[in-house]
Amino acid sequence: MKTAMIWGAAGGIGQALLRRLRSDGWTTVAVARQSARLGSLADYAFDADVSKPHEVQQAVMAAGQEVDAVDLWVYTAGDITSAPVADMSPETWARILNANLTGAFLTAHYSLPLLAPDAHLFFLGAISERMRMPGLSAYAAAKAGLEAFGEALRKELRKQRVTVVRPAAVETPLWRKVPFKLPPGAMSPDALAERILAAYAEGHKGTLDLT
Repeated sequence: MKTAMIWGAAGGIGQALLRRLRSDGWTTVAVARQSARLGSLADYAFDADVSKPHEVQQAVMAAGQEVDAVDLWVYTAGDITSAPVADMSPETWARILNANLTGAFLTAHYSLPLLAPDAHLFFLGAISERMRMPGLSAYAAAKAGLEAFGEALRKELRKQRVTVVRPAAVETPLWRKVPFKLPPGAMSPDALAERILAAYAEGHKGTLDLT
């Protein structure tokens, strides 16, 4: 039986992945700031704020007490805001960068020893060039940085695969934080989860554009 580890598991995409993985017979490890929200959706659930190194490390150590290795690892955590650079506080900038980029580094850094030799890592990005709009400087910068991070990590890992998924838009509560309408044809979390698992089965690596 294979094992998956989902970061940001309490969000719409994380929960969709957990549902699909469970139906396919995977062992699931979920990490979220409030893992109690997951109920019985995951086999093992742990609390962690992805911006806090100690909490991330503790979650990985706790997971290591329950599973031998992780075959599929997915980072779905993220945050967004809309504010001009002139009005954005340093704290807000840091929050967006932490959720979308620094958290990706921290969770990957501490998870690597737990990964199976042929594990596949997925990071939830965005089509960042479409996000370079007024008010989205922090989000666009974080997602562009995530792509660069993912590419460098892929070159560092010899046997493990790394994919940065770039969906055009996904129908999640994240959109309620910005003054934009959800684009027509946005993907559902369940559809995105299906595409991620298909990419895993196909052995994909690099960037995966979903438009």
